[in-house]
Amino acid sequence: MNGFLSVRILGIDPGLRSTGFGIIDKAGQHLHYVGSGCIKTPAGDLPERLKVILHSLAEVIAQYQPQHAAVEKVFVNVNPQSTLLLGQARGAAICAAVLANLPVGEYTALQVKQAVVGNGHADKEQVQAMVQRLLKLSGTPSPDAADALACAICHAHGGLGLGALTGTGLTKGFRVRGGRLV
Repeated sequence: MNGFLSVRILGIDPGLRSTGFGIIDKAGQHLHYVGSGCIKTPAGDLPERLKVILHSLAEVIAQYQPQHAAVEKVFVNVNPQSTLLLGQARGAAICAAVLANLPVGEYTALQVKQAVVGNGHADKEQVQAMVQRLLKLSGTPSPDAADALACAICHAHGGLGLGALTGTGLTKGFRVRGGRLV
């Protein structure tokens, strides 16, 4: 890949019903699409659904062998119960990455949108369009896959010293603790 050392990044958009994942390679300043998809969990007991997320992401990690993971942070929604469930899905996703010894960067939706679209308040369609453009995809990725790919792109641009975008402040005030950007 252009003679540069390549870094493979797994982006994760956690959700209890649908967890998006996206894998990109970064070589120098170039980003290359590797794969993406969604993990759908069946209706039913919460522990079983979390198990599906954990095991499915472990399979994705085993298949694609990423060196870093990036996960979107969760903020409190209008419904506290939904926020708690989303947090548990996010925990299962982080556990899959940590069990594979991947450093995990965590980013707010604002940081991800700022890194990909240049506007922290962009809508889902704008994120999808920019992900498609940045990764030169032939089609528009699903919303969950696009969010996961956007998270990976954000990490590639500013996470864990992988070539921060100057002047964006994406990683200002963050530090690495226990392999996680906090």
